[in-house]
Amino acid sequence: MSVNLGKGQQVSLSKSDGSALTSVRMGLGWQAAPRKGFLAKLTGPREIDLDASALLFAGRESADVVYFQHLTSDDGSVRHTGDNLVGGAGGGDDETILVDLARVPVHIDQIVFTVNSFTGQTFAEVQNAFCRLIDETTGQELARYTLSGGGTYTAQIMAKLYRAGGGWQLKAIGEPAAGRTFQDLLPAVAAHL
Repeated sequence: MSVNLGKGQQVSLSKSDGSALTSVRMGLGWQAAPRKGFLAKLTGPREIDLDASALLFAGRESADVVYFQHLTSDDGSVRHTGDNLVGGAGGGDDETILVDLARVPVHIDQIVFTVNSFTGQTFAEVQNAFCRLIDETTGQELARYTLSGGGTYTAQIMAKLYRAGGGWQLKAIGEPAAGRTFQDLLPAVAAHL
């Protein structure tokens, strides 16, 4: 059963039988909001390139990053499945990042997931955007965070996985930010470590 997370909510990532998850998938989905006005019918739907990234931290120090130009973490535990330049899978994941929790090096204690509009459109031009966490072993959706309200920002710090009590927890952050790349978001991410 999936949990719809609100901003700041947390969920434990242990299975109902008490065992720990071993592999999760963070999925990002979105669609371009329909254009309004007469010219909208002539120009058709716009293409919006959102990019999902996973920033790996050891304490407050950046240790690695996985994004469309670096698809696999240096240790191989986190893997981006590829860049989607337009979104619009109609409710499905447009970009995914796989995390093999058992292989994440012990010094990595936080993985922050961010989304940015590489082409610079604001989230007011995006609809049906979400971030979700799936148990990769069973395919079960564990948690979902829905981007709502549009806005004039071009990025969002979505959520983070972090070590707690020998296991992993998920926290929905949902913090709007400005930036076209994950590098632009690092100062804003620092506040959530």
